[in-house]
Amino acid sequence: MNEERINFQHTHRQKSTYDNKEFCGMDLGNCIEEGENYFMLTDLQIVIMGGDARQIEVIRKLSELGAKISLVGYEQLDHSFTGAVKDKIDEINWQKIDAIILPVAGTSLDGEIDTIFSNEHIRIDENKIAKTPPHCTIYSGITNTYLTNITQQAQRKLELIFDRNDVAIYNSIPTVEGIIMLVIQNTDFTIHGSKTVVLGFGRNGMTISRVFHGLGAKLKVGARNAEHIARIEEMGLDSFHLNDLEHVVKDADIIINTIPHLVVTANVISKMPHHTLIIDIASKPGGTDFRYAEKRGIKAILTPSLPGIVAPKTAGQILANVLVELLHADLLKRKGNVK
Repeated sequence: MNEERINFQHTHRQKSTYDNKEFCGMDLGNCIEEGENYFMLTDLQIVIMGGDARQIEVIRKLSELGAKISLVGYEQLDHSFTGAVKDKIDEINWQKIDAIILPVAGTSLDGEIDTIFSNEHIRIDENKIAKTPPHCTIYSGITNTYLTNITQQAQRKLELIFDRNDVAIYNSIPTVEGIIMLVIQNTDFTIHGSKTVVLGFGRNGMTISRVFHGLGAKLKVGARNAEHIARIEEMGLDSFHLNDLEHVVKDADIIINTIPHLVVTANVISKMPHHTLIIDIASKPGGTDFRYAEKRGIKAILTPSLPGIVAPKTAGQILANVLVELLHADLLKRKGNVK
């Protein structure tokens, strides 16, 4: 087995939620038989467009399972994978594409796709998607109005990976590790004993609150949902309603926002001490008035892709596992094996 192949026995042992059977094996070269089906993606034509280091794990796993992959925006990638070729976006034969995998962040509002492996501008539009077969699925971490509109107009399915609870929960682990790293790098005090405020108690907010509480922070967690406030209190944490945020931040050392709406407003920031550190992990543009924070001299950091920065291998494996499951289920459905 060469260095690009996965040690599947050691690192990947998972259950499929689609058929509740366990997929594992000594080597992916030996297909794993499931009744009359083989858990392989042989000859599936996939375009992977842009992205960061997380996509390397996705490429590796899909190529191991026999998929034919076109890499767009990877001119500067040194790795090579069996079955994967580097293409320009205008060289793609869209009529033969079964799936398009976009970066976690999807596209910009004008269709631009970010990539760290190319200096070229990559853009996807409705015309390209409309050329694909009707069964073609577009996979993205999140979406925006542009991406949603072009997939709807082309009548193609858009699968949002980060809408899945399992992915978001797994990703919350490297996310909170990245937040800890940023706090250590940008403060001159310990987390233990710091007055820390977490905004939002979703899948990320819950993990962040649990970990910071465990590290000894004097924690307050803000939410609007009565159920979330009840859960915060059940966990033995101090809760508050977000309507009271301006009062809560008056002595805060650290603010961690997970809410993708403007909640850390200029009024809120005006009540903070000058030493307060704001870390905003919400998707762009975040939930903080960054311009006003800078004006006041308060450090505010927007970091919507922490897993890809601090633990790209682990974060990439999370994405790869889910994508394989989804692609395999879609393949079986098209073959008539699953209703």
